Amino acid sequence: LPHQLREYVDENTIGVVAILGVTYTCTYEPVAEFAAELDRLQAEKGLDVPLHVDAASGGFIAPFLHPDLAWDFRLSRVASINASGHKYGMAPLGVGWALWRDKSALPEDLVFHVDYLGGDMPTLALNFSRPGGQVVSQYYTFLRLGREGYRQVYQACADTAQHLARQVAEMGPFTLLYDGAGALPAVSYTLTDPASTSWSLYDLSDLLRMRGWQVPSYPLPPDRQETVIQRVLVRHGVDRDEIELLADDMRRAIKHLDEGRPQDASRASFHH
Repeated sequence: LPHQLREYVDENTIGVVAILGVTYTCTYEPVAEFAAELDRLQAEKGLDVPLHVDAASGGFIAPFLHPDLAWDFRLSRVASINASGHKYGMAPLGVGWALWRDKSALPEDLVFHVDYLGGDMPTLALNFSRPGGQVVSQYYTFLRLGREGYRQVYQACADTAQHLARQVAEMGPFTLLYDGAGALPAVSYTLTDPASTSWSLYDLSDLLRMRGWQVPSYPLPPDRQETVIQRVLVRHGVDRDEIELLADDMRRAIKHLDEGRPQDASRASFHH
């Protein structure tokens, strides 16, 4: 939380990272509140600490679905941003982006000066080490879809995620942590009462995997490690019909687990 920065920031702090699209819950961290707290710390203690925004997922969602959200270079405290083109950017695996506010925010040590074709060429890239097809694909997608195209695609994804969230809430054993509105097109949830439930989210993941779904279950960070959550990401190409199939398989798996059938026997009866 922003107010906790005071416990960690001191004269040795080189930067603070805020996450736009938290891996565990799919929500946005309050970047503007982080920036405001760092501004207060500078005013009180003289500590000028830059803010980096890890927008690996949210960087291709917030500009189109949440254009009024201040998380980027509109905040003077934000010095750099990264985003992944292959997550929600609709580009192939292997393309990502890093942006700095201006030249003064980019350490000269990160720039390689290459004597190439008779002149100095400053570059941040991994020189001559891989093809650029992913970048070309990303550029084509920018031109083909534009701002409105990206907005339409991800509004449809967000609507689908919220549709799934409503069904998950009605299934009975779950408490929603995020319902798909206001951040990533995704849903996250946990068991309401894991102590009195005869099965775990790991068991549910196993049964869903038999039906072809990869729905991960994992514990929260160390200070909340006793809480296990599950998440579903909705990306381009996952339509309402497919989500209905997932919801049906979830209900079937829950019924199966509630009946307490042995796991090995279930593999024959539950599989396609």
